[in-house]
Amino acid sequence: MTPEQRLLLQRSWSVVEQRGDELATVFYDRLFELDPKARALFAATDMAAQRTKFIAMLGAIVRVLDDPEHLVPEAIALGRRHAGYGVRPADYETVGQALLWMFEHGLGNDFDEPVRRAWGEGYRMLDALMQRAGSG
Repeated sequence: MTPEQRLLLQRSWSVVEQRGDELATVFYDRLFELDPKARALFAATDMAAQRTKFIAMLGAIVRVLDDPEHLVPEAIALGRRHAGYGVRPADYETVGQALLWMFEHGLGNDFDEPVRRAWGEGYRMLDALMQRAGSG
């Protein structure tokens, strides 16, 4: 990920974060639309609290993008937790699709091709770290 991409992520995140609960709802709605079976992973979950955690987790990751010393352990811990919840490697692609959908919805015209590529690259990096941690 380039420094320019990190800057695009951080700038666009500030817009998304202001609409946190609304856009977390967009994310989960899209996730469950793409993969109805994923809903079972959240059957006993307080979704209002989950949406808050989701936005907080994304914000924490965006804030440490420039600091691999903190980013890598954060992603590894997240991957291990998700493996414990029953998240499978195939689920990560669907999550990535729902995440990009959320950003597109939240950013509107500001979700141009450079921003889309930056979020795609950011998610691929996080995905790789989480899956490696979840399989180990």
